Amino acid sequence: MKYNTNAKRLELPEYGRNIQNMVDHCLTIENREERNRCANAIISIMGNMFPHLRDVSDFKHILWDHLAIMADFSLDVDYPYEVVKKENLHQRPPRVPYSETEIIYKHYGQTLEHLINKAALMEDGKEKEALIHLIANQMKKSFLLWNKDSVDNQKILKDLAELSEMRIVRNTETVKLIDVSEVIDAPQQRNSKKNKKNHSRKG
Repeated sequence: MKYNTNAKRLELPEYGRNIQNMVDHCLTIENREERNRCANAIISIMGNMFPHLRDVSDFKHILWDHLAIMADFSLDVDYPYEVVKKENLHQRPPRVPYSETEIIYKHYGQTLEHLINKAALMEDGKEKEALIHLIANQMKKSFLLWNKDSVDNQKILKDLAELSEMRIVRNTETVKLIDVSEVIDAPQQRNSKKNKKNHSRKG
């Protein structure tokens, strides 16, 4: 009996031993036209194994790449696509560039800094003041996540002025900031109400 453990290693195990045997047979076909027909038949069978991937972009291209890999790049057929080259198969992908933008206050995050800059560029009016109000309160919430002990409203407005490069300067009279209890106690109150509601349903 012939065991798979004694057979050659599968380059792409997801296709199984039978597909690999078909590829090996295709390599032995001398007539090019017949070899092309065999290769296309193998591609069709490979595609039927993964019907849920047919809508994936370049699915057929991927199948031909896989055929070339399983044939150890020795299959001489008329490929409909430019298949992957052997020397590029294990090549590392290009390094993903990361943003090197320095965040002044990490607990506020870069998104808030972008919003502050957007607000600073807006024309004076109700819309601008509404956005500043939302930004300042979100800054307070973010600050409390970083430091739950205390938060000074003056500190929030001072940071807002600094992050806007003094384009947004406000005081506690012009910007109403939420109370600390609204941030810290609110989630606990919601959970308490949820638990009571679930308990009453069970009762």
